[in-house]
Amino acid sequence: MTSFTIIAVYVDDLNIIGNPKEIEHTAKLLKNEFEMKDLGMTKFCLGLQIKHLRDGVFVHQSNYTEKLLKRFNMDKAHPLSSPMVGRSLNRELDPFRPKENDEDILGPEIPYLSAIGALMYLASNTRPDIAFSVNLLARYSFEPTRRHWNGIKYIFRYLCGTRDMGLYYQKNLKSKLVGYTDAGYQSDPHKARSQTGYVFTYGETTIS
Repeated sequence: MTSFTIIAVYVDDLNIIGNPKEIEHTAKLLKNEFEMKDLGMTKFCLGLQIKHLRDGVFVHQSNYTEKLLKRFNMDKAHPLSSPMVGRSLNRELDPFRPKENDEDILGPEIPYLSAIGALMYLASNTRPDIAFSVNLLARYSFEPTRRHWNGIKYIFRYLCGTRDMGLYYQKNLKSKLVGYTDAGYQSDPHKARSQTGYVFTYGETTIS
């Protein structure tokens, strides 16, 4: 079997991925051509914190989450145990219903779009548990109301109590790609159609 090495490049930083022998050989070839400094195993990359443990690798964004909560003045909020409230199938009671005629659109002083973008980065990397609620609230980015902003704050309060959560990839585990999907029949009370959700895991850890 032919071995290979992956080199992930971001500006002037490199992550070399492969078995130890190939990594050492690749680094030697690169050092012959360029001035380089070997910083050892990757511990931090683009907001992701990587903790190398004896039995695996733990990837999290606790620092990013902490900065996010402080940025939106939610770092001292009372923690919640779920990322969103229970959603009613009654259109009039659904807190995530579209803007109504008697409601005002949030002004520029409320950083709704900034919050959505920051939460999406978190959800797409290490926190798939907030992916659905962030996606749902992102649908109202054009006309957000106070109700939708309360939904954003609800996610922040959930993060307050779970800021150290992340994804753990075990070593020496017989890895296989597994996918799960399901759909809620007519679970969208406003368009009367089903909503599909999915999760893919590799080595019992979520990757998508």
